[in-house]
Amino acid sequence: MSYIPTVQEAYDLLKKYNQDEFHLKHGKIVSGVMGYFAKEYDPSRVDFWKAVGMLHDLDFELYPNEHCIKSQELMKELDLDEGIIRAAASHGYGITVDIKPELFMEKVLYAVDELTGLIGAVAIMRPSKSVSDLEVKSVMKKYKTANFAAGCSREVINNGQVCWDGK
Repeated sequence: MSYIPTVQEAYDLLKKYNQDEFHLKHGKIVSGVMGYFAKEYDPSRVDFWKAVGMLHDLDFELYPNEHCIKSQELMKELDLDEGIIRAAASHGYGITVDIKPELFMEKVLYAVDELTGLIGAVAIMRPSKSVSDLEVKSVMKKYKTANFAAGCSREVINNGQVCWDGK
């Protein structure tokens, strides 16, 4: 029988496969953003959404060339819920896997994964190093600068917007 880990268990699993502080922080950030949207759109499953956000890059550090592919194997070995496995893998749609984000939660993950990276990059350039005083216009200005946070795919962010608009 598969299981759904608590958010803490998901973090512990993430730490098992990732030691880089950047990846651990990214997992926490995406988990938090997923929790925020879950409170609005799926309040009975907030912890599920947060666990998906925490685990979405489970394989990234150890298997960067098999990202979203190897994570499915690892999660199956850990007997995680099939919904978590599918959702986490779907954020690599069109890049490493052909699992299209279909459920609203999958679409949210797809959209926020790259976007949180861009927002985080903008925030650390600010004197406050925080998003608390960050304005949308600052993010948009940097978004339009292709060489800024070049690792954050503008194509995926744009595709995420399409996913989001279509719910």
